[in-house]
Amino acid sequence: MIVRIGLSSCGIAAGGLPVWEAIAEEIGQQGLDWALRQTGCIGMCHSEPLLDAIHPDGSINTYGNVTPARAREIIAAEASGLALDEYRIATDQEPNECMAGQVRVALRNCGSINPESIDDYINAGGYKALRQVLTSMSPPQVIEEMKISGLRGRGGAGFPTWFKWNATRQEPGDIKYLICNADEGDPGAFMDRSLLEGDPHGVLEGMIIAAYATGCTTGIIYARAEYPLAIKRLEQALEQARQQGMLGTGIMGSGLSFDITIKQGAGAFVCGEETALIASLEGERGMPRLKPPFPSQKGYWDKPSNINNVETFANVPWIIVNGGAAFAAMGTEDSKGTKVFALAGRIKRGGLVEVPMGMSLREIIYGPGGGIKQDKQFKAVQLGGPSGGCIPESLLDTPVDYQSIKNTGAIMGSGGMIVMDETTCMVDLARYFLNFTQDESCGKCVPCRIGTKRMLEIMERICAGQGQPGDIEMLETLGGQIADGSLCGLGNSAPNPVLTTIKYFRSEYEAHINDKKCPAKQCKSLITYHIDADKCKGCTLCAKKCPVNCISGEAKQVHVIDQSRCTKCGTCLEVCPSKWAAVIVE
Repeated sequence: MIVRIGLSSCGIAAGGLPVWEAIAEEIGQQGLDWALRQTGCIGMCHSEPLLDAIHPDGSINTYGNVTPARAREIIAAEASGLALDEYRIATDQEPNECMAGQVRVALRNCGSINPESIDDYINAGGYKALRQVLTSMSPPQVIEEMKISGLRGRGGAGFPTWFKWNATRQEPGDIKYLICNADEGDPGAFMDRSLLEGDPHGVLEGMIIAAYATGCTTGIIYARAEYPLAIKRLEQALEQARQQGMLGTGIMGSGLSFDITIKQGAGAFVCGEETALIASLEGERGMPRLKPPFPSQKGYWDKPSNINNVETFANVPWIIVNGGAAFAAMGTEDSKGTKVFALAGRIKRGGLVEVPMGMSLREIIYGPGGGIKQDKQFKAVQLGGPSGGCIPESLLDTPVDYQSIKNTGAIMGSGGMIVMDETTCMVDLARYFLNFTQDESCGKCVPCRIGTKRMLEIMERICAGQGQPGDIEMLETLGGQIADGSLCGLGNSAPNPVLTTIKYFRSEYEAHINDKKCPAKQCKSLITYHIDADKCKGCTLCAKKCPVNCISGEAKQVHVIDQSRCTKCGTCLEVCPSKWAAVIVE
């Protein structure tokens, strides 16, 4: 018997390490000859910590939301040949509902192998693609296979991968650099982190194949310093690959010599843009530059450089082994293959999903995502990170492909999906994302540096109840000018959250400006808390819990809120018994 525990960041944060210790102790106490192993995130972050009981016949019982106490119960039951249905959420024959519709290419090994073991990766078919490439394919043949696959960059821009590779290969020079962009900065996005934590060798193999195809001599992984576990497992994987001859001089006995180092980024969002990333690598402030020349012509230290993101490289070994045509058979005419998305926000089953391109937003959110928490009304989904856009319910049947998403005013981005329900104020949400992009602007170009600041000032006024006639039109004008005049992708897309919310939720802006009301009842300056005299039973809970003591009233008597002292923290609403619902927000 093998007991497998999910120990990526999500599993550890949910309490996976105490579960691991409890299982190890229980196995020892019962004298069981069982193996205890760790794995990465399978994507069901909402059910972490996860425990797999893998039987000798290959059957698997998966348990979710495991605590140390539950783990002991599960081990005792499994030792007796029983499964605890109370905690079991899936089997190998009956997958969990969140896996419905998923096709795992980039995530093929996440949640099944030990990410700290190269042997596990090799036993799962790892480095087979590299051997195939080195023994039976020329660099142009590899690039042609990528062209057939139709793989586009998964970092956000969606540029054809084969074209980048070919451009780098055709540039003259003995020194070329291959860079993996692991600077995942979108709030709510964690695709790259989970891939690096769950299958680091898959990314490394993709990079080595890319180096062979492009003629690159040195590899660099630019990873966020906020990803300590991912960096730790990458470092382990690099050392293991060197020991096994997958990196270094004469890889697998071939003429290919290539090695990889890790550079930790300091967390600047703009360094997700490739020329800003290169500047950071060179020790300069992370600021973008004009293109052309493109990095494939003049990149790191002015040498030809190829840059792809983590998910792009993770797809490469699968494409080589299964053929580009197999990858192209999935997805749509314009957007081939699968895409990994991080589901977050007001969704029942938050986590990672990998689905074929072309699946609709509705199918993703209500399929693997399970729908909206507490069965509230869906309102919008933010796609493409802080510089993406908000897509309303009327467009939920939009297929997820590059062009269809672009037509809505949003962008595919790296794959973050933040789902919102009826309680979300779209004006305040747009203000939040604009504040993020304004704060992260490198300041190099005036439209982004000054334009986003002026937009943010208007948004803050509106949310504070000081909106003026003409503010909406001014936001639209500024947004268009910033998008057209900014130097890089951050500035080009920074106005998107504001522009898309104006486009689809204009009435909310008008209510904030004209009526001085927040329809979602979230903007503190535009709401007040009252106690309904007909419903209040005088339980005194609100008065006892109020942090500023602004609620008065005797026991079993109607209570009153002093509006001059109320900070609108919402504590009274939270503690008021639902059976009475005496606190009202207006």
